[in-house]
This record gives sequence, C-alpha cells and structure tokens, in this order.
Amino acid sequence: MQRKTEESKSAGWTAGPRFRQWVVLAYGIFWAGLAISPVNRADWALENLLVLFFFVGLSVSGHWRTLSLLSFLSIVAFLSLHAVGAHYTYSLVPYDHWTEALAGVSVSDWFGAARNHYDRVVHFAYGLLLTGPIREVLGVGAGLRAIGYFFVPAMMILGFSAAYEVVEWCAAELFGAELGIAYVGAQGDLWDAQKDMALAGAGALLVSAIGFAMRNRGPIPERRNPGKVREN
Repeated sequence: MQRKTEESKSAGWTAGPRFRQWVVLAYGIFWAGLAISPVNRADWALENLLVLFFFVGLSVSGHWRTLSLLSFLSIVAFLSLHAVGAHYTYSLVPYDHWTEALAGVSVSDWFGAARNHYDRVVHFAYGLLLTGPIREVLGVGAGLRAIGYFFVPAMMILGFSAAYEVVEWCAAELFGAELGIAYVGAQGDLWDAQKDMALAGAGALLVSAIGFAMRNRGPIPERRNPGKVREN
C-alpha cells in the first residue's frame, strides 16, 4: 500500500482524506438531487448500477485514498457527468436550453447537430478522465517503459468501452421497447456503438499523448521490489 501511495504522489497532486471526504459528500448531494424525479426511473436505476459497482470496487480496494488528487477529481467529474445523463436519460439532456438561457445560443444550432450529443461528450470524457486513474491503479510503470506506460491504459479504456457497448446491447435485448431504447440512447444511429468507442479511445489517446510528451518532466514511477533490501 505504501508503494502505491508513493507512485500516486509522484503522478499528481495529493490531498488529505478530509478534503476527499468533503468532495465525496458534495458529489453525494449532487447525485441525490438528480435522483429526485428522473425522466425515466427504470433507466436511471440501470445507469446507476454501474456507479454502485464502481464505488464498491473503489471502497473495497482502498484506491480512493491512494490516488493522486488529479485522478480522484477526474473520477468525481466523470461520475457527475454520468449523474446528469442518468437523470434526464442521455438522449434527452437539455443542454440546448441551458446554453440558450446562459448565452442565447443553441449548441445544436451552432454546430448543425441533428441529434443530442451529450452521450458522445460523456464517452469522450470517459477516456479523457479515467485513463490517468487506471494507470495509477495498475501501477504499470513496474513492467512497462515509455510508450507502454502511457498507452496500455488507453487500450484498456477501449476494451472497457467495447464491453460496455455489449452490456448495452444485452440490456436492450433483455428489456426491449422503451427502457432498452432509453438505455442504449442510439437515437437511430446505426454506428452509435462504434462512434462511442472511437470517442472514448480518442479521449484516452489524447491524455496519454499529453502525458507521453511531458514524460521528461519527471521519471516514470516504478514499484520497488519487496524482496530487495534497501541499501543506504
């Protein structure tokens, strides 16, 4: 556990447990507010099953205490975006109304979009925000050098994204009709799954490329050999 903490500290900012508890509390309040009267309660429940498994995994493993502050906040940011999508269902998030109210401009009109693209934004954010935490949890610096250290987690993001698309397909087959359509959120796009995976991969590769370009600013963290006696 001490070795992982040292790796995380070298990978980004750190913060004490009290600050992290306040952040989790703030997220909990945000999540609870969005849990009130969602657009589709059944879809909301399905979307939040993954969040439940995610939190259980972090809690049991204890990684939420050892991740760098940057990775910790990245996870919370992604879960917050997901909470918004779960409340409205991804295909109905009213971001156009928000931008019109704030700036008098519809994002969809500005870009000529014919569909709601909130799901695409979150898939990109999935790769952008979770690649770093995955790298820290794996501690891949122990067995990989340079390019592998940065890009193996990106490949894992692509694998997880593909697995999630399979889960969506199974859910659509199982529940069918309104719930299946709401959960998948394809909005009539036959290539929706491929585009979602491509955006997740793009986000992961972008953050990996940035990390690789900045690699000479500090050494790649490596795990110590527990059987090696430290020499003074």
